[in-house]
Amino acid sequence: MQRAGIKHGAIKNAMSIDVEDYFQVSAFAPHIRREDWDSLPCRVERNVDVILGLLDEANAHATFFTLGWIAERYPQVVRRIVDNGHELASHGYGHQRASDLTPEQFRHDITRAKRILEDLGGVAVRGYRAPSFSINQNNWWAVEELENAGYVYSSSIYPVKHDHYGMPDAPRFPHRPNGANGILELPPTTLPLLGRNLPAAGGGWFRLLPYSVSRWMLQRVNVEDQAPCMFYFHPWEIDAEQPRQSGISAKTRFRHYVNLQRMPGRLRRLLTDFEWDRVDRVYLKP
Repeated sequence: MQRAGIKHGAIKNAMSIDVEDYFQVSAFAPHIRREDWDSLPCRVERNVDVILGLLDEANAHATFFTLGWIAERYPQVVRRIVDNGHELASHGYGHQRASDLTPEQFRHDITRAKRILEDLGGVAVRGYRAPSFSINQNNWWAVEELENAGYVYSSSIYPVKHDHYGMPDAPRFPHRPNGANGILELPPTTLPLLGRNLPAAGGGWFRLLPYSVSRWMLQRVNVEDQAPCMFYFHPWEIDAEQPRQSGISAKTRFRHYVNLQRMPGRLRRLLTDFEWDRVDRVYLKP
C-alpha cells in the first residue's frame, strides 16, 4: 500500500488548534475556579510558539481557534499566528460550553470574541468552534446565532457518542444545518466501524492510540471517501511539563495526561505523512 507520506497529488487536509490553556479545559471546571485563572501560570504562549515551529518545519498551515480570553491577555500570540500565515478563528471568549449558556449569553460570548480577535489580528474571523463541541440537537438555536454574528463556518458538531459531547447521528462531512444559505458545518473527522463513528480527528484518542492506527483512519477517509480530514489538538497537549492538577478523578487524569510527552513527535510524523492547510483554504471556495 502506498504510504500517506507521499504527498504528490494527496488530498489536502485541515489542521486546527484550539487555543486554550491547561486550566481552561472543561474537565477541570469543577476543580479550578474561573476567577482564579489570572493567578495561574499560563503556558499557552510558549506552547503556541512550539506549534508554529512544528508547522514551519513541515511547510504546513493551520487554523487557530482562539479564545478571546487568551487573545486579550496575550495579543502577541494572535499576531504571531497571523504573521506566520495561519488562519485566525474563534473558540468563543471564556471557554463556556454553548450548552451551558442561554441564547443571549452565547450571543454575547461569540460576538465579543470575534470583535477582540479581529481588532488584534487585523483580519476577518470567519470560523468558530464551540468549546467541547457543545452544539447539538438540544441547543440548535446556536447555529442561527452564529449566522447572525457573521460567522461563515463552524466546526462544533462532533458526530460521535461521548460522555461529554457529541451528536452521533449528525452528518460526517460538511453540511449546512440551516439550509443552503446557512452556515457551513465542518465536523471533526470520524470513521464508521462496527456500527458507530470512531473519532479520528485528534484530541485524546490521538494520544492514546498507536500512531499507526490514527494514520490508518485518516488515510482511509482520504482514500475511500476521497474527502479531506479535519484534525484538531490543543497547545497544552504538547506540554508534558504543565502543572498537575490535584483532586481530579482517575478518568480525568488519564484523559488529560496520557502520552503528553509523545505528542510533539507524533505531530511531526502526522505533518510529514499528510498534506495540511488552513480550514478556510481546504473547505471554503475562493
